[in-house]
Amino acid sequence: AGPGSYTVGTMSERFDCHYCRDPLHGKKYVQKEGRHCCVKCFEKICANTCIECKKPIGADSKELHFKNRYWHDSCFRCFKCYTSLVNEPFMLRENNKVWCSNCTATEDAPRCKGCFKPIIAGDQNVEYKKMVWHKDCFTCSQCKTVIGSGSFFPKGDDFYCVSCHEHKFAKTCAKCKNPITSGGLTYQEQPWHSECFICSNCKKQLGGKRFTAVEDQFYCVDCYKECVAKKCAGCKNPITGFGRGTSVVNYEDESWHDYCFKCTKCARGLANKRFVCHNGKIYCADCPKRL
Repeated sequence: AGPGSYTVGTMSERFDCHYCRDPLHGKKYVQKEGRHCCVKCFEKICANTCIECKKPIGADSKELHFKNRYWHDSCFRCFKCYTSLVNEPFMLRENNKVWCSNCTATEDAPRCKGCFKPIIAGDQNVEYKKMVWHKDCFTCSQCKTVIGSGSFFPKGDDFYCVSCHEHKFAKTCAKCKNPITSGGLTYQEQPWHSECFICSNCKKQLGGKRFTAVEDQFYCVDCYKECVAKKCAGCKNPITGFGRGTSVVNYEDESWHDYCFKCTKCARGLANKRFVCHNGKIYCADCPKRL
């Protein structure tokens, strides 16, 4: 901003006003662009109009100008905070309004999605998917605790701290009833922590391994053979249901692998066939006749 291009003084010579022709000798006058005029004509015809108050800038007023725009010095204030901008840095914004540098920075700053106030340089903030919050405004949608720069889980337009997300959304382990926050497995449509899905005997984890379920108890292959499985009346080995001989033959209080259930005399396989029990031994239908 700077002064206007005219001179104000008191006439000591004989001149008439360029516009109204009144004599100016001994009177206050204004000289602009080589012309002398009285104060009244200057304010009516020559004076610049203040872009802020829309009134003429008289000969007795201090004038500031910038890019063919003019202000009274008292009107040259920040549009936002009304601070005088005489001898201060400023910016001309929309609608020919002048702003101080502080208000300009605040206006152009991103807005916090929480409080909708500007986030200015130096403020701690959190950014997520082109959205920004003051650090203290980024809170859990459930418990309202400040998440800040901590871990969180987005759900639609809401954000949850780890604890609230676990209680609100995480699956619950079928054994310990606590939330499953990561990993885990599913058995018979029920979720389990990996560390909860274990052998009832040796306590080894069973995830990804072969196991057998017996009356809501789980056993690894070795423990099932050792502690639970019935012993074959033929070979005396455990009947596990794994591998060869998955079918089992039960008779009275004894069990056999299907390949072990055979005639004592001729060794013919008797699974799903007629047989005879004589003196505690199993025979095919023909062999007892030859005894």
